[in-house]
Amino acid sequence: MIDLYSTAYGASPNAYKIIFMLEELEIPYRIIEVKLPEGEQFKPEFLKISPNNKVPAIVDHAPADGGGPLRVFESGSIMVYLADKTGRFIPPQTEMRKRTEVLNWVFWQMAGMGPHMGQLFHFQVYAPEKIPYAIRRYGNEMSRLFAVLEKRLSESEWVGGDEYSIADMIIFASTHEFRRIEQLDHDQLGHFIAWHERIKARPAYGRAYNPDKTESSTIGADVYMADKAWNILFNQDASYLDKPPV
Repeated sequence: MIDLYSTAYGASPNAYKIIFMLEELEIPYRIIEVKLPEGEQFKPEFLKISPNNKVPAIVDHAPADGGGPLRVFESGSIMVYLADKTGRFIPPQTEMRKRTEVLNWVFWQMAGMGPHMGQLFHFQVYAPEKIPYAIRRYGNEMSRLFAVLEKRLSESEWVGGDEYSIADMIIFASTHEFRRIEQLDHDQLGHFIAWHERIKARPAYGRAYNPDKTESSTIGADVYMADKAWNILFNQDASYLDKPPV
């Protein structure tokens, strides 16, 4: 059994990476909601699982070494862990070149597309004041990153190579709402859109992205958030480690 610590179902692209992977693997899991606006991520019991006070994180109650429960935090680390544990969706260590190419794109998303998309949506949706430079800066970077992805998919059916892999799942989760990114020219993303549709045709997609479970997205919408919740989510500093707001 895998315990997945996450926001409410459907509220986090990073959590969706893990849900999608677990559905692809068809292994038992349960979602344990961490109410971020209420500060539950600062509770001592959660910090033992995720010391960076972020979701997602998992606890594997049946790790491959036969030992006790094992924590894994950070979405990229979780994806690699699950792939290695099951021997699926990532080439083995013996296929060094293929494995390295998959990991190249995993970390491309983790270091580039994911953080920059988060910043774009923050300044477009959650920021208390609209800063044109910030929106333009991150919007331009998203346009560039999508162009990189489009070029890659013009050369390869799947992002990581000839076979579907965790690189596809990770990037798909972060681009699921791409049609709401105003800075993109969809006419220039033909290979990307075809790849997107191939993934949506997979049975696991229908289970992971179940509209009956999924909360409506706030991307591109005006969002009201109480001051306390906003400060907990977006105004953390080092003092929160010593005096969390819970």
